[in-house]
Amino acid sequence: MMTQILVLDVAGRPAKWISPNDAAIYYANRKVAWDLGDETLTLRGGHDRNGEQSLLTVKPVIAIAGRAMLGSVRQELPLGDQNHMLFKRDRHMCAYCGGVFAPKDLSRDHVLASSRGGPNTFANCVTACKKCNGEKGDKLVEQFRPLLYVPYTPCRNEHFILQGRNILADQMAYLSLKLPQHSRLRS
Repeated sequence: MMTQILVLDVAGRPAKWISPNDAAIYYANRKVAWDLGDETLTLRGGHDRNGEQSLLTVKPVIAIAGRAMLGSVRQELPLGDQNHMLFKRDRHMCAYCGGVFAPKDLSRDHVLASSRGGPNTFANCVTACKKCNGEKGDKLVEQFRPLLYVPYTPCRNEHFILQGRNILADQMAYLSLKLPQHSRLRS
């Protein structure tokens, strides 16, 4: 069952994930400029005077026309307070020891520690096991161990892959088209 719909602006840039019911509102208000995907979800509504039930087919990827998307496509995409996107970007691998861990055994490490003015951004954060993060503390990387991989800020499409849950094949295919070569999601 489709649990989320990928919403694009009319130019095809990812804007947000929404529920099928929210997508139905865009369809009903004729705001969907185009849609994509083989998989569909049929939503059932009320019955008319003749007893016929209204049906609405929702596709997994929809582009919204007009002013409905103004302001929804932010240029800078935040890391946020939750670690799941960071852990997914880094494939649950500790940047210091190389071990792969369950989320409960991982933490966010600021390459340049927050106490030293390091920002809470994708480019300054890596996934670290709790042991390595505790040993590193606020040391500089040069005073601890070298990083096994370089942190980077995901492009818009990768950010939406990291955010998504239960991404359908049609949605993944669309988002994967513009992943850069350095993305850890490519291989």
